[in-house]
Amino acid sequence: MLKMHIFLVGMAGAGKTSLGRRLATNLNIPFVDTDQRISEIMGMSVIEIFQTLGEQFFRNAEAGVLMELIGKPPCVVSTGGGLPTVRENVLLMQNHGVIIHVDRPLDQILSDIKMDRRPTLAGGSHENVIDQYNERIGHYRACADYRLDNSHGFAIGLQTLTQMVENMR
Repeated sequence: MLKMHIFLVGMAGAGKTSLGRRLATNLNIPFVDTDQRISEIMGMSVIEIFQTLGEQFFRNAEAGVLMELIGKPPCVVSTGGGLPTVRENVLLMQNHGVIIHVDRPLDQILSDIKMDRRPTLAGGSHENVIDQYNERIGHYRACADYRLDNSHGFAIGLQTLTQMVENMR
């Protein structure tokens, strides 16, 4: 049995959701994607929330989702790319789980990221992704308890992540 939440942080396109969902299935524990949870609560897509209510509202909603999880049994949580840029969110994660930075090289992210599905990049370009990567990479590295190198494909990433979590039990 897992004793604490596993929070996955990293850039959009790093593999947090794919790896997290599969890890949770393999461990037979719940999986939560913070962006998806906020969309469910609000009845709007993440892009609609950003466009109509703004980024600050969304960041506050992310904190709300983290607080909601605190009282629940441990689960695997895929966080939005900007969530660790807010100090209060980092403190909530640090106090209630383990933070794993899913690190994938920027060139791999750029090769397959879907711009239209990324709220802070909607209508964006590769330059926007590069700027965002440079803005956020320090946050990911600073808050993480562990780093997962996700540059060798899904199967190896999942195997490495699973071993990491098994060693925490």
